[in-house]
Formats: sequence, structure tokens, C-alpha cells
Amino acid sequence: MKDSGENKYDRAKKKVDEIKGFYSHLLVYLIVNIALILVQLGIFNGFSNISYPGWALFSTPFFWGIGLMFHGLYVFQHKFTFFKNWEERKIKEYMEKDEEEYKNTTKWN
Repeated sequence: MKDSGENKYDRAKKKVDEIKGFYSHLLVYLIVNIALILVQLGIFNGFSNISYPGWALFSTPFFWGIGLMFHGLYVFQHKFTFFKNWEERKIKEYMEKDEEEYKNTTKWN
């Protein structure tokens, strides 16, 4: 019994650590990419050197953002069970609707 409690604690601690890791990743992503964009726009050099943004300006945030998205999907995968439950509910709903229509069409009036 005690072993089961420790196992639950370890799993919960691991999940919390994964969530903390994701939020740390998100914070670093925001800070670094905001700084990179500001530097590339020339904000720190004064407003006279502001250049128009190009693909190079957004490539780092874009590709890093893809990695961050996958990190978030991995950490919060249990939150996406809503879609699975919704799908199962809809299947049941349509099966019941078809069954009701079948009953109504087979009645002798």
C-alpha cells in the first residue's frame, strides 16, 4: 500500500516538473525572441537605423515556436482528451438517432 502511494507521488512530481519545464521553456522563448527581434529591428541603435523586417527576423521564433508547440503538446497531452470524449459522444448520439429513425420507420401505423 505504501509503495503505491510513493509511486503516485513520484508520477505527480514528474508531471509537475514537466509542467514547470514547459513554462520555463516558454519564458526563455519569449525573452530571447523579443530581444532578438528588438536587436534586429535596430531599436537599441536609435530610431534612425530601423530596418524593415525580413524572413531572417522571424525564422528563429518560428522554428523555435514549432519545438515549443511540440513540448507543450507532450506536457499537456492529458488535456486533449476532450476531443476524444467529444468524438465518442457524437458517435453515440448519431447511433441513437439512427436507431430512433429505424424504430420510427418500422412501426405499423
